[in-house]
Amino acid sequence: MKHFLYCITCLFLLIHPSHAQNNKAKQLDAMIVQGMADWEVPGLVTVVVKDGEVQFRKAYGVKNLESKAPVDEHTLFTMASTTKAIVCQALGILVDQGKLNWTDKVRDHLPYFQLSDPYITEEARVQDLLTHNLGIEQADLLWALDSVSTKETLKRFAHSKKGYPMRAGFDYNNVMYAVAGEVIQAVSGQHWTDFVTENIFKPIGMTDAVAKSADIFKKGNYTTPYLNDLDEGIVQVDYNLSDQIGAAGMIWASLSDVTNYLKYLENDAVVGNDTILSKKTFDYLFKPHAFVTDASFYPTQQLTKPHWKTYGLGWFQHDYRGEKLDFHTGSLGGLIAICGIIRDKNTAVYVFANMDHAELRHAIMYKAMDLFAFDDNSTDWHQDIFELYSKFKKQQKEYVEKMRSDRVKDTDPTLDLAAYEGEYTHPMLGKAMVKRTDNGFSIDFNSFVSLDTYHWQYNTFMSTKENPYRAEIDFNFLIGSDGKVKALEAFGEKFEK
Repeated sequence: MKHFLYCITCLFLLIHPSHAQNNKAKQLDAMIVQGMADWEVPGLVTVVVKDGEVQFRKAYGVKNLESKAPVDEHTLFTMASTTKAIVCQALGILVDQGKLNWTDKVRDHLPYFQLSDPYITEEARVQDLLTHNLGIEQADLLWALDSVSTKETLKRFAHSKKGYPMRAGFDYNNVMYAVAGEVIQAVSGQHWTDFVTENIFKPIGMTDAVAKSADIFKKGNYTTPYLNDLDEGIVQVDYNLSDQIGAAGMIWASLSDVTNYLKYLENDAVVGNDTILSKKTFDYLFKPHAFVTDASFYPTQQLTKPHWKTYGLGWFQHDYRGEKLDFHTGSLGGLIAICGIIRDKNTAVYVFANMDHAELRHAIMYKAMDLFAFDDNSTDWHQDIFELYSKFKKQQKEYVEKMRSDRVKDTDPTLDLAAYEGEYTHPMLGKAMVKRTDNGFSIDFNSFVSLDTYHWQYNTFMSTKENPYRAEIDFNFLIGSDGKVKALEAFGEKFEK
């Protein structure tokens, strides 16, 4: 009899929800610990919410390798492009208020809005700013090489070329979200950062969050960005504070913040007695609005093998185990994020980390979904994704090695170095000032980014890694038929002298 009761007790413990959930938490935790070691991630946080309750929440590691200060629930990480979903929600609030329609022409709210194609300029709708399929090529160099105002950034963006017919392709475009931020201000009378703080952060309980990245230094508790360099190992990289395109990805938040954010998402934008967004509008954000091409989707598609891939308003989407998974990554110079939700399973997950492109984030998201939405632990997501991305890392290393081995040594520039000095201009990207140094040239873009270079071969100079991108970047000078320097090729663009 005692043996029978003992067995019944054991069975109860095995099937009791708290015990089962604890086991799932241990399985997820074990994968994260192993993943952080393999990806060499200094600090990370993860939260999983199901049916409105926190199933898993933990901070790991350090926010700074030098100080060894630990990550805690209030440490700020960048939301990066997971910011986009919040900007779309802000527009949705204005839709609910009757001040905006998704199909409003952008120029009705921003008369200065101008693109390189006149038809797209006139026909672009507010929703088109959010779906990456308007037809204009991306121009991230605008904010990587300069730090002018949002309006000046958008003015220059008018030079970005048409890449495909309107709504007939997919090309991820951050600058369009900067336009969306301007629409929020034009319609509400508040800067988008103030609008989301008042209408989203405060009611949800995102008390640590800041919408302007430069404000993290006032907060004090923020993480440090890192990159795993092929030659040097883990190195600290510069903070990206490009608030001129802030609506595309400059919100910073903590584990505490995104815990409340996931609860809000799971509860269809209702917090207590407050309805932040109507059910109709909230559902509309998650509807598929654009098809995503294979080339524009994540390499993890090789493992998940989705039948379809779409983009909502601020969300990538694909079918996963017969359900619709809405998710988005965020990547910003040494920092990463991912947010995912399967609404029909009431399961959501958020991850932050301070290692550039640590794709452990994908493994955590899929593992959390398997465990808490599907009660399954059969797939070793960390191992599968680590092997997948290790192939890409190997390819990158081989490319760099080939570039170095193919270098033609003992060559000289065509002209005396003085002939290369001077100002070079690009209609969209601004100015590049070239000056001689002891080893080659200093190339300064818009008094914002300066790179030191050394002679590589012929008329090509290579940057050192002492730059915000921690990358070797080639600069090629073009000589005209008159024997004079005509242009500088940099970042795939041509700056005319």
